[in-house]
Amino acid sequence: MMMVFGLFPSLNKAHAEDILNINADAAILVEAETGKILYAKNADQVLGIASMTKMMTEYLLLEAIKEGRVKWDQEYAVSEYVWKIAHDTSLSNVPLRRDGKYNIRELYQAMTIYSANAATIAIAETIAGSEANFVKMMNEKAAELGLKDYKFVNSTGLNNSDLKGFHSVGNIDEENVMSARATAKLASRLLSDFPEVLETASTPTLKFREGTEDEIKMDNWNWMLPSLVYGYEGVDGLKTGTTEFAGLCFTGTAIRNGNRYITVIMNAKDDSGKGMNKKSRFDETKKMFNYAFSNFSKEELVPKGYQVKGSKTLPVIKGKEDKVKIETKDPIKMVVKNGEKENYKPILILDKKKLNEKGELTAPIKKGEKVGSLTIESANDQTLGFLTQEGKSKIQVDVVAAQDVEKANWFVLMMRGVGSFFGNVWGSISSTVKGWF
Repeated sequence: MMMVFGLFPSLNKAHAEDILNINADAAILVEAETGKILYAKNADQVLGIASMTKMMTEYLLLEAIKEGRVKWDQEYAVSEYVWKIAHDTSLSNVPLRRDGKYNIRELYQAMTIYSANAATIAIAETIAGSEANFVKMMNEKAAELGLKDYKFVNSTGLNNSDLKGFHSVGNIDEENVMSARATAKLASRLLSDFPEVLETASTPTLKFREGTEDEIKMDNWNWMLPSLVYGYEGVDGLKTGTTEFAGLCFTGTAIRNGNRYITVIMNAKDDSGKGMNKKSRFDETKKMFNYAFSNFSKEELVPKGYQVKGSKTLPVIKGKEDKVKIETKDPIKMVVKNGEKENYKPILILDKKKLNEKGELTAPIKKGEKVGSLTIESANDQTLGFLTQEGKSKIQVDVVAAQDVEKANWFVLMMRGVGSFFGNVWGSISSTVKGWF
């Protein structure tokens, strides 16, 4: 009752789409901390994701590093598959020699900054032994992260037909697909579980194999980084993607004044409706960031120590006091649209396991003891949409006892019992007498 409403609302309704008029097949804008959805268009439509795929490869690599299964200075010996991909000049790549050895850190940098495809496959082979095994890990991790509407067939996001006959999962012309919602959820988990990814994703340019004859300048494909051509204040990630099947895609993230937002744009088009204009994915992303930073702010909707009107206390039995004050343990803060703070109302949910049939607590009660929880909902029936249940739980706080209530001793309890007995007797006599008249 308290948490189900609005978790997965239909987000294709016109109220959000009409506001921004995003020129793309699908798009979504979320507040990063809670995953609150601020805008969505065709959020559950399954589409090509191209190199946004590499966010999953990044996740699995950073997880392997954290668990000690892979080390940054670990060396990789180039396989025939990786060598052939590396020398396809039609793909984004850094030069990898057939007899060369490369450490995982430089391969990771090439993948994250320059979307280098051969370097990505090299990472997949390092972690799982083969890309086929790695793809299995990708799909399993997607399920573990609670993603829906996805299918991974390779580690890069390329079309399988570009893999020189080395593809081993899916059909020859298949690509990886996801929904905008699932892509945003993946980005959200990547940022929350491994925020260090931004140290590399925010690097505007870096030289691969600097000082050698294989040196190549890697300019970040994320042209919204502040120092690049379509620079936008606060942008520090995350991943672009481009194929003929997927069109122009971009998962972006930006932070200002402590507020971070995540955007996903899929098959972006320019104002004339044409695709494959590289500027369009950044133009459409800019619309979403402008909307977020100009129209939303984080507000304290419920302060710490808040008491719900009409429910400031709970009755207590067997205690030295017959009631106890209750209050919120923590504040509730959430990003809300400017001017709409007053639209939200608190909802108190008491823990029925703590109460008897009469709704009473039983002493002793310790200060700080949880007796329920408090959440918020929109007073004007606007649904709250969140990427995950975990995100929505961040707008729910514990309600606790504000003071100790000690258990009364046996004598006091006995006297109360006697008093209650005679009170009931007197009440019965009084009612009878009144009945005579």
